Amino acid sequence: MSNYKKVSLENAPRVELHDKLGLTGAEISINTISAGECVPFIHSHKQNEEIYYVVSGTGKAIIDNEEVNLVTGDWVRISPKAERQFFASKDNSISYICIQTKENSLEEFTANDAIIK
Repeated sequence: MSNYKKVSLENAPRVELHDKLGLTGAEISINTISAGECVPFIHSHKQNEEIYYVVSGTGKAIIDNEEVNLVTGDWVRISPKAERQFFASKDNSISYICIQTKENSLEEFTANDAIIK
């Protein structure tokens, strides 16, 4: 049995990696919104925070009624209870990675979680 899993992704507006990689502590999705379009709903979460990385393009997020402009290279962390919706610019698409994980669940990280041999 292998201790890793590798996948190649199809070119789609949204790809979720939870099932594809057998994730057990997070959900990761890759998303593209076409120019002038938006995610067609506002949402929040019960317990999962989301971390967004803008891979390319421009757009905005409306987070708790506040407009947040987004450009390539931006990172945004959103708490579970915050209401959010994402939009591409009218002249430009936006692609982003969303990492969803349970808020306050990180106990150790980087070198503190490593076993160095």
